[in-house]
Amino acid sequence: MGLKVAIQMDPIGPINIDADSTFRIMEEAQARGHTLFYYTPDKLAFDEGRVTATGWPVTVRREKGNHFTAGDLTTVDLADQDVVWLRQDPPFDMGYITTTHILERIHPRTLVVNDPFWVRNFPEKLLVLGFPDLTPPTTIARDLGTIRAFKERHGDIILKPLYGNGGAGVFRLDPNDRNLSSLHELFTGINREPLIAQKFLPDVSAGDKRVILVNGECVGAINRVPQKGETRSNMHVGGRPEKVELTDRDIEICEKIGPLLREKGQIFVGIDVIGNWLTEINVTSPTGIQELERFNQVNITSKIWEAIEAKRR
Repeated sequence: MGLKVAIQMDPIGPINIDADSTFRIMEEAQARGHTLFYYTPDKLAFDEGRVTATGWPVTVRREKGNHFTAGDLTTVDLADQDVVWLRQDPPFDMGYITTTHILERIHPRTLVVNDPFWVRNFPEKLLVLGFPDLTPPTTIARDLGTIRAFKERHGDIILKPLYGNGGAGVFRLDPNDRNLSSLHELFTGINREPLIAQKFLPDVSAGDKRVILVNGECVGAINRVPQKGETRSNMHVGGRPEKVELTDRDIEICEKIGPLLREKGQIFVGIDVIGNWLTEINVTSPTGIQELERFNQVNITSKIWEAIEAKRR
């Protein structure tokens, strides 16, 4: 079943082929006989009723420094593709949101993964609000008084941008910290978005688990352990991936959120679990595939493509 697959992603040249999930998705697609077309988000357009992208036919290979070959620059009508992958990294800003509006024009006749309507309406730090029994105490506010009252109630908190990613701008404010007002001034001076605060979970010292779901089903997890003296465990900021087994609580969390993800067309999702608590549901551009495949010696990416191919059939 050869599919025409377009990949909307950040520039392919600088990626780390040993860690990048999009590269692994492309590699598996190619192995299954699908053809690839690559373009960057700035080359997506709505043009007199057509949704177009200007980019390159591409082939990939697992060869560092020579991991892709691009054909001639060309503009294609994305309605002629079978699948479009929405895979650029956040931030989840108006540029990102606009791409979901444009891609929604061709979905589901062209299958967009993940469903762009629900990617737009399911930002990672907001979707968890629908599962209060699974999440730590949380507040989302721009008002300093609300955030200060939350800190007074819980003492030790994490404060971060609502639409941030990769561990950027994440601060732990313990009971002795005096920087809340300054941080609030810093964040509110940068943009007009709210902040999110969560009760600090000491279990993060043992790791922040990334659990992968495919079409609403849990397929495995890796643990991300923070560096010594660091609160953040994101691999973007030096977190160390480790092999880990799923717990009964992990499975319970997946069983509760899985049906909603499946219903809303979220085929590839990565959730973050600290201890027994769900902290994020990542639908925009989740990572962790390659680490999970290496630790468990399984082809997780094939499961993703099997789900996509079943939908196309």
